[in-house]
Amino acid sequence: MVDEIKIKQEQIRKRLIEAIKFSGMTNTAIAKQVGISVSMLTDYKNKNKLPSLITFTRLCEILDISADEILGLQ
Repeated sequence: MVDEIKIKQEQIRKRLIEAIKFSGMTNTAIAKQVGISVSMLTDYKNKNKLPSLITFTRLCEILDISADEILGLQ
């Protein structure tokens, strides 16, 4: 069960990284619009760390992607 959760989290993180990459925006621009530091955004991309629900929602809005897509529900 724990391994399944870790796999799911890694898949979510990878989809989030892809959305950031394909947005065409810089990390600085995304972080500013979301209201987080660039280092926090970098942590989401480079470490096994996921954003809070509020931050996740803002990221989806700014990146113009549905939460369902990031979560793998579509």
